[in-house]
Amino acid sequence: MKNKFLAMLMMAFASFFSFTAKAQDDAAALAKKLANPIASLISLPFQNNLDHGIGSLNGSRYTLNVQPVIPVSISKKLNLISRVIVPIVSQYNITAVAKHQSGISDIVASAFLSPTNTKNGVTWGAGPVFLFPTGSDKYLTGKKFGIGPTIVALKQKGGWTYGALFNQIWSVSGSKDRPDISQMFVNPFLTYNWKSGAGITTAVEWTESWTAKTTNVFIIPTFSGLTSFGKQKVSLAVGPKFNVTAPSGVRSKFGLRASMALLFPK
Repeated sequence: MKNKFLAMLMMAFASFFSFTAKAQDDAAALAKKLANPIASLISLPFQNNLDHGIGSLNGSRYTLNVQPVIPVSISKKLNLISRVIVPIVSQYNITAVAKHQSGISDIVASAFLSPTNTKNGVTWGAGPVFLFPTGSDKYLTGKKFGIGPTIVALKQKGGWTYGALFNQIWSVSGSKDRPDISQMFVNPFLTYNWKSGAGITTAVEWTESWTAKTTNVFIIPTFSGLTSFGKQKVSLAVGPKFNVTAPSGVRSKFGLRASMALLFPK
């Protein structure tokens, strides 16, 4: 009887540790996909950005970026990954004292063709990027339709992911009353994920307006983790935003980013 009890206890412990190890493996794999902007993972991120102390008026701006990512397999060797950014903005004391604007801003949509298989942990994707003049307020839109190239390249090894995303947009049509757009965006990133799915990321967001001759650079370190709401897998992340370089009229003194992404692994 005693030996049977010990055997059952050992089996229970073995089952528990096997379940824990599998859960960690699943979390690590999911976190690895999430760190890859062009992974074969359907996700719906809601990225909240708060910027305060903007310009001489000490204005504030809240931006919610709704960013669905949908990968589609178009052949055995090639995926098409669509990434859309829909900004919803509310700002105060930006254009003038006590003036408030809110609504949708201009949408950016990208499409990456990417190889299905990676080589030595290296993957890449390239395709077009589009700018749509969807802004609901004259202060939230450039009133220009734009197009250009976008590319992302990264390497994953162990718990590390590092790489960069780049795009360049030129306006090709739109309001003649607004200046043309020629804008570059560069986004280097470095992520480390633990087996639990928790991670730390440092990203740089560099926007260069060639027509306006302005440079805007943010450094954004974030801490992230995976959890579940019922059966729904969710990634949560939070961290400060440091506006290290910007024109005096748009530079913020303090910023915060908090995001939630709904994940739909296959």
